[in-house]
Parts: sequence; structure tokens; C-alpha cells
Amino acid sequence: MVFTHSHADHIFGLDDLRRYNNLRHGTLPVHADRGTLDDLHRIFGYAFDSPPELGGGVPRLVPHEIVGPFTIGTQTWQPVPILHGRRQILGFRIGGFAYLTDCSHLPGSSKPLLGNLDLLVVGALRDRPHPTHFSLDQAVTAAHDLAPARALFTHVSHELPHVATCARLPASMALAYDGLSVELPPPAA
Repeated sequence: MVFTHSHADHIFGLDDLRRYNNLRHGTLPVHADRGTLDDLHRIFGYAFDSPPELGGGVPRLVPHEIVGPFTIGTQTWQPVPILHGRRQILGFRIGGFAYLTDCSHLPGSSKPLLGNLDLLVVGALRDRPHPTHFSLDQAVTAAHDLAPARALFTHVSHELPHVATCARLPASMALAYDGLSVELPPPAA
């Protein structure tokens, strides 16, 4: 598991991971920055400190602090610092794909990490400005600036009706939706 930050809407399903411990017959790795790991440990301490004899009764997690690029399977994950209001959180780039949820500002130092993308997924909460999230116009501007082949907007509120909003977006951009599946080009050899 990889966490961008520790707000409730991003972490409160963590306890339900106990089933994956059973399926894997072991622990699950958790990747996050130090602040997020500290929050997870404070909130879900039992999942990091439970004795093995509890078995599948609680999730069993092993923390991995993100301090730079890291690998899961064969994919390298590049952390991308972004701002969520005044709080720095992480977005991620994996090959030609980048995921920047809960973004309200993209620091200039992060932009070079996001060149030549096949797909950018970025938060676009609503039309009206918000102090901790991009508005739709801000997300469209960020997508134009980064120039991915395609952009999908996520973390969308009920204020953006799907069909009507997609109709007013540039051709290479759309709102994401539950159950959406995308195919990406295979990584370069």
C-alpha cells in the first residue's frame, strides 16, 4: 500500500486489510512519508505492533518510509511533493503515469518530475475555488502546463455533473468515475 497522506478519507479503510494478510499469509508493506507513517501508527498502532499469534484478527503492516524513489514489484515509484493547502503531501509518478490527488499547488521543483506523461490523474474538486484542492479550472491549467497525452480528474464533488462537465473539457481530458479502467503503454525497455 502506498499513502499520499493521512487524512481520514485516505486511511480509514485500513482496518479492512486484514483479509489481505490472510490471503498473503503474512504482513503487508505500507509506504508513506514519515509524517503519514507516524499518523498511521498513532491511529492503527495495533496493526503495526500486533503479535503474530493474533493471526487474521487484525491487519499486520510493515512500515516503509518514503525518502526518495522506491520499487514495488518491477515498477519504480517517484514521489512528487505537492501541496494540499499548507500541508506538503505526496503524489506519485510510475513510468508514464502520475497521480496527484488532493493537490492545491504544484511546486515548481516538482514539475520536472512530471514531464512526458501518458496519463495524469489529478484532483479537481469543483468549479468554485477551494483552499486545499484544485478547482476544475486549476486542474485543467495544471494539465495544460504538464502536457500529458491524457488527463483524468478525480476527487470530484457532486457539484460537477459528469456528462455536462466532460462536454466542456478539452478532448484529451475527462472526469474519472468509479470502475474506470485505463490501459497504459508498456514501460520502455
